[in-house]
Amino acid sequence: MLAKRVVLARVYQNLRTQRTSVYQWARHPARTIARTPPRRNNIYIMKLIGGLVSLLVAMALGLGVYYIFLKQASPAGGGTPTQIISTTRVEMDLSSIANAERSYYAQNSTYATMDQLVSGGELPIPLAGRDGYTYTMDASSSGFTVTAKWAPQTAEQQALHAPTVIVDQTNQVRMVP
Repeated sequence: MLAKRVVLARVYQNLRTQRTSVYQWARHPARTIARTPPRRNNIYIMKLIGGLVSLLVAMALGLGVYYIFLKQASPAGGGTPTQIISTTRVEMDLSSIANAERSYYAQNSTYATMDQLVSGGELPIPLAGRDGYTYTMDASSSGFTVTAKWAPQTAEQQALHAPTVIVDQTNQVRMVP
C-alpha cells in the first residue's frame, strides 16, 4: 500500500511539473497497472506447445515400433495360429515315430511298420493322425518314410490349406506345400 502511494505521489509531481491535462493524467501507465490483467509469458506457452509436440512424436514412434514388432510376431507360413500349432503337433508326432523307428532298427537291424512299433513297445499307442492329418508309413529294410497328409473332414478345415509333412530315416522333418 505504501509503494502505491509513493508511485502516485511521483505521478502527481511529474504531472504538475509537465503541466499535463487531467485526461493524460488518468491514462498514465502507473494508474492503469492495477486494472490490466498480467500478461502471460510467451516462453511458457512455447514450452507447453513444444512438450505436446514432443509427446505426439514419441507416441508415433512407439506405435511404429509396436507395429513393426507385431508384424514380425505373425506366423511365417502365413497360416493362422491354430494351423501353426497343428502343424507343430504333427511334426512332433513324426519325430517321435522316427525316434521309435531308429530304436527298433538298433535292436532288429530293420525298419518296422506302425503295428510292429506298437506291438514291440516302441510306440505306446498307434498314431493314426491328428487335427485333420492322416499318417502313412512306408518301411523297408534300408529306410522308412512317414508322411502326414492333410485330409480335411469339415467344411471349415477344407477352407484351410495345410502342407504335407514328411520325415525319413535321416530324422529330417520336411514340409511340402
